Amino acid sequence: MAEDRCERGPSPGCSLSNSPEFSTVGADVRVYDPTELPVKDGVSENHPKVQELREPSQRSHAHLWVSPEQRGNIIAVFKNQIDWIPLALGSVRPTQGRTLAIAQVCGGSQSFNAVNTLRILGRWIRMFTIQNQSSVPKAWMEFDSDDRIKPSDYRQRVVDVAEELFRFTNILRPQMEFLTDRYSKREVKMKNGRLLSQAEKLQ
Repeated sequence: MAEDRCERGPSPGCSLSNSPEFSTVGADVRVYDPTELPVKDGVSENHPKVQELREPSQRSHAHLWVSPEQRGNIIAVFKNQIDWIPLALGSVRPTQGRTLAIAQVCGGSQSFNAVNTLRILGRWIRMFTIQNQSSVPKAWMEFDSDDRIKPSDYRQRVVDVAEELFRFTNILRPQMEFLTDRYSKREVKMKNGRLLSQAEKLQ
């Protein structure tokens, strides 16, 4: 997912996530446009933009999160997207065990506040966040007229992140059932014959 919309013009965050550096390693890249996504509440789950976000997220094997850093952290538009990704659907945790890569773009000097926050968010929703990350400073200078990142050390880091996300995803996917098998889940299954939804646990 990338914050910003590709349709309205060049966007470093959108360009980075949709760059050929990711598709050339074998990834089928889908970029989400958060325009008109409602602020997270308890009544808008059937909103078309919410469904547009959730459906590919649930089908995906990996995520790339790219956020601008503004006033020292990720922007609210991006956090709102993460809040709309459900922690649980019935007894299923749709993000558990997925791989995640993180990156940020900066309008000024290089910073890592946004990627640090994204790493925390990924851990909270039980994703495997790869060790590498990318932070592009002065992003308005680092992309050409075709919205491709220019040759530089920053581009090389983006390629590193793309390759590592692809490799970690391929390594972890076949082992996902084993890696996410937990004693607590087995106990619930033994007692009830199946996993329970969050609502059932509260009854």
